[in-house]
Amino acid sequence: MEKLNLSIKNFLTNSGLEKGFNQQKAVTIWSGVVGEKIAKNSKAEFVEFGVLTIKTKNSTWRNELQFKKKDIIKNLNKELGQNTIKELRFI
Repeated sequence: MEKLNLSIKNFLTNSGLEKGFNQQKAVTIWSGVVGEKIAKNSKAEFVEFGVLTIKTKNSTWRNELQFKKKDIIKNLNKELGQNTIKELRFI
């Protein structure tokens, strides 16, 4: 199984798809990175050009997440292993 993981990683890197793959991965890991409380009140929608768009339950959560934006970006990129996410956009 280790060889398969390495082969896939090499393919993504060599074909230039790694960045796009990591951007999409940010959507799937959102709830694990931000925790249960935030995940219940927000949802990662999509990533475009390093900007992760987050749909929030209401304006209160949108405001709260604005204050935590730097830490969230830092934690997402730490989990992804590189600086994939440059900005968060809350809607």
